[in-house]
Amino acid sequence: MYIVDLLPAAERERYLDTRAFLQSTIRPASIDFWNREEFPFGLVAELGKRGLGQLQTDGTSKLFKGLMYVEVARADVSLSALVGIHNELIVGMIDALGSDEQKQRWLPGLAAFTQLGAFALTEPEHGSDIAGGLETSARLEGGEWVITGAKRWIGSGTIADFALVWARDQADGQIKGFIVETDRPGYRATKIANKIGLRIMQNADIVLDDVRIPESNMLPGATDFAKANGLLRDSRAWVGWQGAGIQLAAFDIARAYALERRQFGRELARFQLVQQQLAEILGNASASLALMAQLARIQTDGKLEMAQAAMAKSTCTRLARSSVAMGRSLLGGNGISTDYEMGKLFGDAEILYTYEGSYEINSLIVGRAVTGKSAFV
Repeated sequence: MYIVDLLPAAERERYLDTRAFLQSTIRPASIDFWNREEFPFGLVAELGKRGLGQLQTDGTSKLFKGLMYVEVARADVSLSALVGIHNELIVGMIDALGSDEQKQRWLPGLAAFTQLGAFALTEPEHGSDIAGGLETSARLEGGEWVITGAKRWIGSGTIADFALVWARDQADGQIKGFIVETDRPGYRATKIANKIGLRIMQNADIVLDDVRIPESNMLPGATDFAKANGLLRDSRAWVGWQGAGIQLAAFDIARAYALERRQFGRELARFQLVQQQLAEILGNASASLALMAQLARIQTDGKLEMAQAAMAKSTCTRLARSSVAMGRSLLGGNGISTDYEMGKLFGDAEILYTYEGSYEINSLIVGRAVTGKSAFV
């Protein structure tokens, strides 16, 4: 659909070079790490060398950033989750809401992917209702913040250098953001194992047992949860780019398999139902890309609202779930094995459908916007 042609020449050249690297190096190397639920520090370092740790701050266009998310997801969805959360919620939060000292301390290492942060918002008992139900607490005591509580499903929680912890200030009841170094006494992170998708991403249960941090570790721009809404909105939209990327991966794998695999004396690609599935997967992917390209335009113009981000996320991940299911079916029995990659995508698609606001919650955000009536709060 010539979406890449909308990029300026320099960004288009960088896009093509990065896409070639991701397909030749990251895609094949990621499979074994995914199978073993291990984190590929060496691959992340390579992503850093290509500037993927500073997409939020390097001055490139919204469309370029989105297409980078597409291509990382096309190579490996787990690593695209890392790249997206890192840029949208870690680098983005510190750059937009942090102090000068916090920016100087953390942004250079984050940009190079030599340091990692974790975004610690979701809790064991609060997911969709986190804004109203958040229980982790913070109290100011003797020039230090004392943070107590628990977090769940926190990406990179076991390997990060710090966590951006959201806690409710006991003094005023406001939810505020804090930088908590992971080597501080009282911080404990346990890996969540046996996941069906995003197996490279090291999600964690985190316990904060009276963790003490300097008063200066609070993000000065995050004095209430509303201050983070713009970044959370953009992060929700980011998952739409992932949805487009995983669909392109499903198409790549299904097309290659259909051209190579022979049944009844001819290639699968010669069968009508196979061609129909390939056409539908590509159509879904193209529709997702077109939606996200338009979203990048309104984001650039400063017009993006939460309902639009929610619609993009829910639509692209719904289509992704459908496209990957067709791809898995097209590969038959081989579709359930990560040796043929589609089984890996099949698990990952379920995670996209659920995180950054479940499909249902995002649909209801859209429903509230178009009816003026809330069906969930």
